[in-house]
Amino acid sequence: MTTTQFAPDRFFDPNPAQRKAALALYEPVAGLPLVCPHGHVDPRLFADPDYTFGSPVELLIIPDHYIFRMLYSQGVPLEKLGIPRADGGETESDHRQIWQLFAEHFYLFRGTPSGSWLTEELHSVFGIDEKLTGANAQEIYDQIDEKLTSPEFRPRALFEQFGIETLCTTDAATDTLAHHQAIRDSGWHGRILPTFRPDAVVNLDTAGWRDEIDKLSAVSGIDVVDYAAFIRALENRRAFFKQMGAKATDHAALTAYTNRLSDDTAEAIFQRAL
Repeated sequence: MTTTQFAPDRFFDPNPAQRKAALALYEPVAGLPLVCPHGHVDPRLFADPDYTFGSPVELLIIPDHYIFRMLYSQGVPLEKLGIPRADGGETESDHRQIWQLFAEHFYLFRGTPSGSWLTEELHSVFGIDEKLTGANAQEIYDQIDEKLTSPEFRPRALFEQFGIETLCTTDAATDTLAHHQAIRDSGWHGRILPTFRPDAVVNLDTAGWRDEIDKLSAVSGIDVVDYAAFIRALENRRAFFKQMGAKATDHAALTAYTNRLSDDTAEAIFQRAL
């Protein structure tokens, strides 16, 4: 890989004047600590000081829907990538075979954000400058696997290595935040904050919504039998999240349209949902 492939200005506008202006803005802040206000990082990673990411496939392929959906769109069966089936059926369990299949199709990611990110990750995090192909797949797998088993690649160590000041997770309204409490109790200084994500109980058409309401009742101590109790339960959870350091809420709102309903109308809708 060429040096220019990883130059700081590689994604800036090709216009020289705009590139110069972008660099002038970027360079003073490039080395500052990272503040990450939104993420889907599981707090369990930091609650356990000995947590490991598993194999290269468990880290980079199976949990990344941007990767496996792209491959699926090009005819690669999800079962061949080790993606769990909804019916519990068999999937490929040989992670070296999955990695080989991924490497043989890596060329499909050329020119995509996922391809740029993966290439950057292999280079900057794992020190791999060779382009991933089917021919070198197993060699690169071994290099990544060796690093993932080292203490330097535990989540807490990477948090410090990356210069992260604050990282916010994304947590369901019914989450007890036990892992966040464990992080606090451990004495580790990393700042991991929860973010309140109530979609599973707010969106009435969410699969399993009724079960989520039962969880909300249990975790809040408020029997959610009507709309007023529902609001009190949400307020209870918001207050608890704030107590645990939360700075924000996160909502998958499909539209910005809102309308104030009367209490009677809201109650009628909520009762039908129940």
